Amino acid sequence: MSFASLCLCDELLQAIAEQGYTTPTAIQLEAIPAVLSGRDVMAAAHTGTGKTASFTLPMVQRLSGGARPQSLQVRALVITPTRELAAQVTESVQNYSCHLNIRCAAVFGGVRIEPQIAELQAGLDVLVGTPGRLLDLYNQGAINFDQLEILVLDEADRMLDMGFIDDIRHIQRLLPEKRQTLMFSATFSEAVKSLAEGMFNNPFLIEVAAANTTAASIKQVIHPVDKDRKSELLIELIKRNKWHQVLVFSRTKRGADSLVSELEKVGIRAASIHADRSQHARTEALENFRNGKVVALVATDIAARGIDVSQLPCVVNFDLPYVAEDYVHRIGRTGRAGTFGLAVSLVSEDEYKQLKSIEEFIGMQFERKILRGFMPTEKAPASVFDDSEYGSFEPNAKPKHHRRGRGKSKRRR
Repeated sequence: MSFASLCLCDELLQAIAEQGYTTPTAIQLEAIPAVLSGRDVMAAAHTGTGKTASFTLPMVQRLSGGARPQSLQVRALVITPTRELAAQVTESVQNYSCHLNIRCAAVFGGVRIEPQIAELQAGLDVLVGTPGRLLDLYNQGAINFDQLEILVLDEADRMLDMGFIDDIRHIQRLLPEKRQTLMFSATFSEAVKSLAEGMFNNPFLIEVAAANTTAASIKQVIHPVDKDRKSELLIELIKRNKWHQVLVFSRTKRGADSLVSELEKVGIRAASIHADRSQHARTEALENFRNGKVVALVATDIAARGIDVSQLPCVVNFDLPYVAEDYVHRIGRTGRAGTFGLAVSLVSEDEYKQLKSIEEFIGMQFERKILRGFMPTEKAPASVFDDSEYGSFEPNAKPKHHRRGRGKSKRRR
């Protein structure tokens, strides 16, 4: 199946080819025709499945033949949970609409509002923004939704996790009732279903891959290690494997900054990205990571939403996440678009509960490797699938798979 079979216009097909894509993903095969038909769509697809293109491509095509927006007006609104994701979606729209006359901009907090107000003056075909900044602009009279045709809620589950439900409801009340509404989420949780009530008109439902599955293209391994030696082990891994680009997840903002300092001390170029850093600093850190000036980008979960680096070879969980589903989102940054990736987790004895939860959630045992010189002194947890609750890690053990979902695409009308 090719993109040409999805009834996309020649200008979009040319842009897709220029981006290096040849075959649509499962979510794209389902969503693009549905969006092009004008139907409301609710889609569940996790990170790395190509969901951004699944709504930006048909959205751009639908807008390309319409009337130009008037001053302060917006024809399509995409709401995202984070600044980074807003920037990523905007870049996607701009890349795919390069041969079409589509005006797009992003608005979010953490930067001056005046330049964003100026961009809205002439009207926009597509506006991508975070909830708080969108309401600020509306309250200042800088934006009007009378011409709105399409509303997109991207990563709806994360927006709910971050407490944006009231802002989203408020924005919804400002929009025309007659519109096309699209929602993309990692899961159809009860909270997401509750948010969707009253927003859709006979939506087309799509589910691609269960939320608890991880891509087969990602090799997953854990290195048991004492907590106070994690930094030392990470440095050893980067140097031994000559990693030139690695995304590292830290549980806290302070931990991220501290790890960057330790990496820099031994000559490893590093930068952090989290909510306390200014938007300029975050943008600069991400750009330096993409162009190779930074080897290790250390991020917290919320700030990492929207980080999309082409062919990222490796992700490291310096700290395991408390929520098992976040593990799936984290490692989904690698092994994308047909490439292979590596996900490494540095696990200490105090993270047993998180490890057990993650293995139960994804239904598989991780490959365990104790590295020479880093044998943990504490008794570390064995696999959740072992008979004993605790046990020794077996170096170079092969992963055992259990109850793993196949991630089939399901469609309901």
